[in-house]
Amino acid sequence: MPKSLADAQSRTNRERTEATRLALIDAARALFVSKGYGDTSTPEIAVAAGITRGALYHHFADKRDLFRQVLVREAETVAAEIEAATPGQMTPRDALLEGSKAYLSAMSVPGRTRLLLIEGPAVLGLEELTAIDEATSAGSLRQGLEKAGLGKGEVSLDALSRLLSAAFDRAALEMDAGADAQEIRSAMRWLLEQALGPEPRRKPAA
Repeated sequence: MPKSLADAQSRTNRERTEATRLALIDAARALFVSKGYGDTSTPEIAVAAGITRGALYHHFADKRDLFRQVLVREAETVAAEIEAATPGQMTPRDALLEGSKAYLSAMSVPGRTRLLLIEGPAVLGLEELTAIDEATSAGSLRQGLEKAGLGKGEVSLDALSRLLSAAFDRAALEMDAGADAQEIRSAMRWLLEQALGPEPRRKPAA
């Protein structure tokens, strides 16, 4: 087989594999949100994705593995939205404030709070979910706090990051439960501003 044809076939196979994985993840997400992890079966997921159950187990070890991949994608999407809202030219303070808004906005997507903050800890356990979180949005928060100069002796950066992350998660849960979104956003901004301290005076333009 000519090399160009073999390369094209390999690319097609990779694209087909990725399309199958995405179809399974999409179908699983919808079912996990509507029915919950415990009441969702792998045959249901396979039918919803239009794929055989054998193909499901070819791509994922089991339902828990598939659930984990659903959560990883959700967490990566949240982190990407935070990154998009905080371009590099922003001051560390502004980036933290805008990033917090982006997090709460991203978590308002239907089903996301249930997956990441309710089902996730119950199914995967806190340690595994924390690892996913720290690799995505919680990692962004810690980096932002460090760039803003926090955690230099007076308080542990790791502890502050964990506690603020927990506060943001609680805010997302409150909003998902029907609390006034503007009140929650304002309260979280106030909390973050207290951690940051007074805003530095800007130097007058020359």
